[in-house]
Amino acid sequence: MKDIIIIGGGLAGLINAIRLAEAGLNVLLLEKKTYPFHRVCGEYISNEVVPFLESINAFPYELEPSSIREFTLTACSGASASMPLDLGGFGVSRHALDHFLYQRAQQAGAEICQQTAVQSVDFSEGHFRVTLPQNEVVEARLVIGAYGKRARLDKQLDRPFIQQRSPYIGVKYHMRVDFPDDIIALHNFPGGYCGISRVEDGRYNVCYLGSRAQLRKHGSIEAMEAKVLHQNPYLKNLWHSAEFLLDQPEVINEISFAPKQPVVNHILMSGDTAGLITPLCGNGMAMAIHSAKILSDLIIQHYSPVGFDRTALETQYADAWKRQFAARLWVGRNTQRLFGAKISSEIGVQLVKRWRSAARSIMRYTHGEPF
Repeated sequence: MKDIIIIGGGLAGLINAIRLAEAGLNVLLLEKKTYPFHRVCGEYISNEVVPFLESINAFPYELEPSSIREFTLTACSGASASMPLDLGGFGVSRHALDHFLYQRAQQAGAEICQQTAVQSVDFSEGHFRVTLPQNEVVEARLVIGAYGKRARLDKQLDRPFIQQRSPYIGVKYHMRVDFPDDIIALHNFPGGYCGISRVEDGRYNVCYLGSRAQLRKHGSIEAMEAKVLHQNPYLKNLWHSAEFLLDQPEVINEISFAPKQPVVNHILMSGDTAGLITPLCGNGMAMAIHSAKILSDLIIQHYSPVGFDRTALETQYADAWKRQFAARLWVGRNTQRLFGAKISSEIGVQLVKRWRSAARSIMRYTHGEPF
C-alpha cells in the first residue's frame, strides 16, 4: 500500500512528488511518457515562484533560463504596444525543466514509473485501486491527479468540462530567430493568438492557441498558418525568417478553459487538472507550481498512514485552491475576449498604449504574489 500515487509527471506532479517524498511519505508517480519530452506550453514562468523553488532546491539555475522583463502585444493588423512586466519572469522549456524536476524527485526518494498509462482509478473502503496496463493494480491511501489539461481519466470521472466540445487547439514550435531575449510577445490573428519568448540554449518557444474550425477549413496546420496566422505581419515574418528546431510541431486538441473542481471522487487535482488559465496570461506554469505547494502543504499537515481526516483535507484544499486561483481564472477567461479578432485585438493594443493602469491591473490580477 502506497501512501500516495501521483498520476502525471508534469510540473504539479513532480513538485508534489519532491515535497511529499522529502517529508517521508511513500510516493509513486506514474507518467505515460519518457523524460525528456516536449509539451504544448508557453514555457514562461512568473517570478512569483522563485522563492519557493529556491526553498526546495528546485530552481533550474543550471539550465540558464532567460530573464523576461517586458510584454509586447500586436493586433491582427500588426499594430503594437509594449509595457514592462512588474514582476517579470523566466523562460525555460518543459523538455528541460520537467527532466530536471524528474531527477530532483528521484533524489528526494519518489518512485517514478515512466511509460505507464493509468487505465482507471477506483475508491472504496478508504483507499484507492489504480489499474495500470496488463491489469496490474496498485493501491494507495491518497491519489493526486496531475495529468494535465485532459485525459482518459476525465471521461471515467465524468467531469462536466469533458462533455463539452472545445473550439481550441494548441500548437508549439521551438525556433531560432532574431528576437529580443527579454520580451514575451503576444501576436493576435483571426481566431487566436501566438506567444513567443526565449527559453534556454538560444531557443525561442512559439506557441499559439488556434481554432479547430479554421484547421478543418484549411485542411492542415501548415495551410492554416499560411492563410490565418500570417495575416499578422509579425507572424508572417517570423515564419519566413525562423529556423524550426523540432521535427514537427507539438499539438493538443480541444483545450478547455471551463471551470473544474479541485477534488473529484476523492482524487486531489493539481495543476491544469484542477483548472487551466488562458494562455494569454502567461501564468499557467506558475499556477501549477503554486497549486502543488498548497496541496503538498495540506497533505503533510493532515496525513498519517494510521489514519487521517480525509474530509477535512479535501475541504481545506478545495477552499484554499479556490481562494488562490478562482479569481485569476475568471479574469483570464474574460480578458480573453479582447484577443483573437480584428476589432477586439486593436482595442487590446490601445488599452496597453493609452490606459496603462488598466492594463497593469489585468496583468496583476492574472499573476500571484511571490510565495
